[in-house]
Amino acid sequence: MNTAIRLPAEEVYASELQALARGDDRQKPVGWSLSPKAVLTYLMGGKASDGTLISPKYVGRRQLMETAIATLATDRALLLLGVPGTAKSWVSEHLAGAIMGCSTLVVQCTAGTDENQIRYGWNYAQLLAKGPSQEALVPTPLYRSMREGKLCRLEELTRMGSDVQDTLITVLSEKMMPVPELNTSIYAQRGFNIIATANNRDKGVNELSSALKRRFNVVVLPLPDDMAEEVSIVFRRVGEMAGSLDLPVPKNVGEEIARVLTIFRELRSGATADGKVTLKTPSGSLSTAEAISTMVSGLSQAAWFDGGELHAEGLAPSLVGAIVKDPVQDKVVLEEYLETVVKKRPDYAGYYAALNAAI
Repeated sequence: MNTAIRLPAEEVYASELQALARGDDRQKPVGWSLSPKAVLTYLMGGKASDGTLISPKYVGRRQLMETAIATLATDRALLLLGVPGTAKSWVSEHLAGAIMGCSTLVVQCTAGTDENQIRYGWNYAQLLAKGPSQEALVPTPLYRSMREGKLCRLEELTRMGSDVQDTLITVLSEKMMPVPELNTSIYAQRGFNIIATANNRDKGVNELSSALKRRFNVVVLPLPDDMAEEVSIVFRRVGEMAGSLDLPVPKNVGEEIARVLTIFRELRSGATADGKVTLKTPSGSLSTAEAISTMVSGLSQAAWFDGGELHAEGLAPSLVGAIVKDPVQDKVVLEEYLETVVKKRPDYAGYYAALNAAI
C-alpha cells in the first residue's frame, strides 16, 4: 500500500493517460507522450477511444488550454499568469504529466532562490578534491530538463529576484546554458520547454523584465465568472480530497459550498450578488483554492468532532482565517458584511452567529 500523501499527476491519473495513449494515432511533437488533442482531452475531460472516461482537470475556457498546449508544441516558453488560486500550478503539473509523463522537474522560486538553484550547483567535496569537473557538477531540474529534452516547471517565477530571473534569458532565447567553469555549454534537446507560473497580487512580487517577458507566451487564467461553475469546481475537488483523506462527505456539502462561495464571491467583488449593496473588500484574494481548503477543513471538523455533521459552526474558524488576513482592516470588512448583508438572510443565520463568535 502506497502511503505517500500526494503522488504526481502522472501517477494519480496513470490509467487515463494510458487509455488516451493506446488510441492516440495522431502526430505528436518530438518527445511528447500524447498528441496535443489528446493532452487537451486529458485536461478538459471527455472519452478515450476505448470509451474510458477522462475526468476534467481544468474547468474553464477551452481556448486557454488550447493556447497553452499549442505554445508548448513550439520552442516558446509558457507563462501561466493569474491571481492566487486560479489553478496555475495545477494546470502546470497536469500539462507536464500529460505531455512528458514527468511533472517532477520543478523549481520552486522564492526570495532566497539564487543562480545556482536555477542553472547548476557543485558538490564541494568533489570540487575541492578534483577541481571543476562534470562529476562535481550538481544538475538542477532546469539543467536536467535541457539535457533530457523534458519540460521544466518554474513555480511562482516573480517570487525570486529580477537578477536571478534574467539568468533564464539565454536559456529561453538560445536554448543553451553556458558552463564557463568547464569551458563548455549544455544545449537543450528536442522536447525541452519551460512552464512558469506567476501572480501579481501577493506581496513581495518582483516584476519580470521586459526582455524576459518577451520570451514567454502568456496565458492568463481567470477566476471563475459563473457561480455554478465555481461550485462545480469546489464540489469535485472537495470530493477528491475527502476521498484521499478518508473523510466522509455529508449530504449537505453542496449547500454549504454554495453558501461559502457566495460569501467569498461577494466580498472579493465588493458587491452583493444582486448588485444592490456595495461592500468593502478584504486584503486577501478569497480564491477558489481557499474555498476548497475551507470546505476540507470543515469536513475534517465534522468527521472528528461534530459527529459527521457539517454546519456553520465547524466552517466558521476556517472562513475567518481565509477572510481576515489583516487583523485590523479585514476584521472591520467582515463585521460590516455580517451586519449589512448576512444578518438579513434567514438561511444564513447560522453563519451570522458562528462568524461573529469566531471573529
